[in-house]
Amino acid sequence: MSRKPLPTPSADHRMRGFEPAFGLMKEAVRSAGESRGFAVARLLTHWAEAVGEELARKTRPVKIGYGKGGMGATLTLLVKAAEAPMVQMALPRLKERVNAVYGYNAISHIHLTQTAATGFAEGQAEFAPAPKPAKSPDPATTAQAQAAAEGVADPSLRSALEQLAQNILTRPRS
Repeated sequence: MSRKPLPTPSADHRMRGFEPAFGLMKEAVRSAGESRGFAVARLLTHWAEAVGEELARKTRPVKIGYGKGGMGATLTLLVKAAEAPMVQMALPRLKERVNAVYGYNAISHIHLTQTAATGFAEGQAEFAPAPKPAKSPDPATTAQAQAAAEGVADPSLRSALEQLAQNILTRPRS
C-alpha cells in the first residue's frame, strides 16, 4: 500500500502565523484513523488522557471493527503478553473510559491481541520509554537562584521565583 503524499501548503497557509502542530496534520491523522475504524481521532491522539497513564503504558489501540448492525463496535488493543491478565481485569473500566470519549456506548467489546499490530511499523515491544532520571541541579545555580529571590517575603512566590531563575540560568544558550 502506498501512501498519498501530503498536499503542499499554499502561500496563504504560510501567512497565518503560528499554528499548533496538530492543526497542520489534522486531516492526515483523521483520514488514517478513519481507515482503521476510528471515527473519533481524539481516541488515538489522546489515548493516555482517555484511558489513564497506567493503562496507556500497557495498551495501544489497533482498530475498531463494526458488526453487521453498525452498533456495538469491537475495539482491538495491542497488549504485551505479561500485562494481558491485568488489562483483562480492567476491561470494564477501560470500556467506560473509551465510551466517554465517544459520548455514547459505541464500544461493546474489547478484544486483546498480543501479536504485532498491522499497519504500525515493526511490532514494538515497548509502548512508552522509561522515564528519564531527574537531574540534580547544580549547587552554584541553586545558590544564584536563591539569591535572586532573596528579598521576597511570601514563601510560595519566593519558591516560584527561584524555580524561574533556575530555569533561566540552566537553559541552553543559542
